[in-house]
Amino acid sequence: MAGPALAHWLRHHGFAPTVVERAPAPRPGGQAIDVRGPAIEVLDRMGVLAEVRAARTGTLGTSYVDAEGAELSRTEGETFTGGPVDGPDIEILRDDLSEILVRAAPAEYLYGDTATALDQDDHGVLVHFEHSAPRRFDLVIGADGLHSRVRSLAFGEVPPHHLGVALAVFSTPNTFGLDRWQVFHSSDAGMVGVYSARANAEARVVMGWHCTDLPRDPDAQRTLVAEAFAGGGWETPTLVEAMRTAPDFYCDTMSQVHLDTWSRGRVGLLGDAAHCPSPLSGQGTSLALVGAYVLAGELAHGGGLAGYESAMREYVRLNQALATEHQGAPPPPEAVRKAVDAIDLKAY
Repeated sequence: MAGPALAHWLRHHGFAPTVVERAPAPRPGGQAIDVRGPAIEVLDRMGVLAEVRAARTGTLGTSYVDAEGAELSRTEGETFTGGPVDGPDIEILRDDLSEILVRAAPAEYLYGDTATALDQDDHGVLVHFEHSAPRRFDLVIGADGLHSRVRSLAFGEVPPHHLGVALAVFSTPNTFGLDRWQVFHSSDAGMVGVYSARANAEARVVMGWHCTDLPRDPDAQRTLVAEAFAGGGWETPTLVEAMRTAPDFYCDTMSQVHLDTWSRGRVGLLGDAAHCPSPLSGQGTSLALVGAYVLAGELAHGGGLAGYESAMREYVRLNQALATEHQGAPPPPEAVRKAVDAIDLKAY
């Protein structure tokens, strides 16, 4: 999210951005995500808000079931993350928003490559790539997520702060008869959920469990998920089997990134690479969108990397706290609203 959004605003301010993406193409799959508060204003200023609203999930509610599938409770009129279905917040599939942002960001894209070294001086940064020839840039911004390569090259190894939970997400056919609905089951193993997507044509599965050490290899991750949920009730065995062959399987820890500074010379960090709040906050996408807008504006109007960090620090702190300061319970609405609205967007 952060990279294409930044490319859009850099182009808007007259810069010539190059986006380097390690994957060979925009990646499909991922969780439904939320866009809230100032981030919605950013999408409006980008000219894509109507398109994003048209692609929202349209979820009508959530059921919670026991091991036999009997409904224990339900909530109607709000998404799993607590936002009202007909409210101003937007729930949209991660890959749908990504596609919209890439289309809105005319830039040079280098797919299937990544930086391997950064040599900077007072005037620029020479970037060495895994596959392409070295190139020199005025600035390098790491918008490459929780396990940022740019961060490790410029800052050294900074292990994310693991919150003790892991999450797996993948797509599967909607064989459950779900109509804009979500179903969740909790057990000693963890939480399993499935929800319909894209006008009920498919479903997304989310599986969360307590995990202290997650391997990076996807095959090892699949094995770990299967072991964690072995013998689970409800549709858990069916979903575990679907996971084994899902082409868009994604798995990672719920972690945060805490840094004393988000820049080193002419190298800066944006979004999860700088300050991942974890999906437990529900605010990672909004932080990325707002950060991209602010960073480009500060670069264009003289504030630079320091101005961007000054404008964003308190906003980030409050949103990271949504995931850590409520003892695992959903944060109260007043805390969410305070965090969401904790920044005033300048008209750059």
